[in-house]
Amino acid sequence: MTVATRNTLEENVNVYFDRAAGLTTHPAGLLEQIRACNTVCSFQFPVRHPDGRIEVVRAWRAEHSHHRLPTKGGIRYSADVDESEVKALAALMTYKCAVVDVPFGGAKGAVQVDPHTCSPEYLEHVTRRYVHELVKKNFIGPGIDVPAPDAGTGEREMAWVVDTYMALNPGQLEAMACVTGKPVSQGGIRGRKEATGRGLVYALAEACSQAEDMHARGLSVGVDGKRVVVQGIGNVGYHAAKFCRERGARVVAFAVPEGAIWDPQGLDEDAVVEHRRRTGSVLGFPGATSILRSADALELDCDVLVPAALENQLTGDNAPRIKATIVLEGANGPTTPDADEVFRTKGTLVIPDIYANAGGVVVSYFEWLKNLSHVRFGRLARRHQAASERRLLTAVEQATGKPFTAADRVTFVQAPDELGIVTSGLEETMATAYQEIRETLRQQPAAQDLRTAAFLNAINKVARAYLELGIFP
Repeated sequence: MTVATRNTLEENVNVYFDRAAGLTTHPAGLLEQIRACNTVCSFQFPVRHPDGRIEVVRAWRAEHSHHRLPTKGGIRYSADVDESEVKALAALMTYKCAVVDVPFGGAKGAVQVDPHTCSPEYLEHVTRRYVHELVKKNFIGPGIDVPAPDAGTGEREMAWVVDTYMALNPGQLEAMACVTGKPVSQGGIRGRKEATGRGLVYALAEACSQAEDMHARGLSVGVDGKRVVVQGIGNVGYHAAKFCRERGARVVAFAVPEGAIWDPQGLDEDAVVEHRRRTGSVLGFPGATSILRSADALELDCDVLVPAALENQLTGDNAPRIKATIVLEGANGPTTPDADEVFRTKGTLVIPDIYANAGGVVVSYFEWLKNLSHVRFGRLARRHQAASERRLLTAVEQATGKPFTAADRVTFVQAPDELGIVTSGLEETMATAYQEIRETLRQQPAAQDLRTAAFLNAINKVARAYLELGIFP
């Protein structure tokens, strides 16, 4: 009896790429260049544990494409990560940046360590030593390669990255732009932490605003009232649930490694997080039904399924049992190609990862620009804009003879601060990119789904960059 083997994430990404590439007329050599990972740096270094033990740690940094510089991509801490996964994630970053018109090439880094079992002191040693290696190998810098948080890392680790980089590059004016996802106090930008989750909901809102697409699937227009199942309650899953709920959706289930909980009346993400912190599990949450097998929650009756945890969660095996009408990909690579084929046949609307979870890199781009300019967004023009709006209100009052109330003035005069500028820029970016993908699908019916259309857009944009460089005739 033969045992079916599951493709790696790298193999799945290449399947998606090849499917879209087959719809283009680009030369085979150009497509091969876009598909290939340009540079992979694999290395190891020793780190001393607090108890004196010395451990040799494996690490990688992959730069998939240099058609735009710097390259951009997160640093993942995981005991299970390997080189193939790093290359796949770097490729996804190339396509993701192209889809949302962020001028970076794709990259990704990883350290083979379990952050959940390590002390903060040990993780700091690992992070700083990793940055030392990247600096020595010229794999980090504001105009070279700009890391960011990924699974297992966050603002704390990015603060260690920028501190180490600046210590090794004293006096470099743009040093703060060597990494994004930093704490605001260390050169970060407001809205970065929740950007991926917020971007997911902007993507969902844009998809749900298309009356033709919603009515074809028996759904109402808009996010309001949609029943949502979220896999994962980390940074991405938590914020996706929060912003869905704020737009009127009901998060009816959370699925995490230890199991899942379901409540058709809706769950509050803060209460679930607090229960899990206090008890060590989401199971037993008051008023909710506990589901011992986490994967079963993916098959619950809902309107929107948000896989926001790991890759290869929706497969050819469970896809026929998925009842969601919309799959909103919060994780990288949660859907396998055979599952995609099932969803295409069923008419499930899959909003693909290379678009849907691009909110993080969009706001990282804003942070990078802020660091290069050394000016907080809104600092120069905010009061000027507010004064202009007050003058406009005064002119309207004089023309109509009807004064505005104090409450009206507060409502109408709201010059944006940094967070407001960031969120509006993110919303505009996600809306524009979705319309481009949908238009590509309309013009290229052979693409058949949003994922192929998104890959097609990405390939065409990267190809155009290479052609403009004169590398290919």
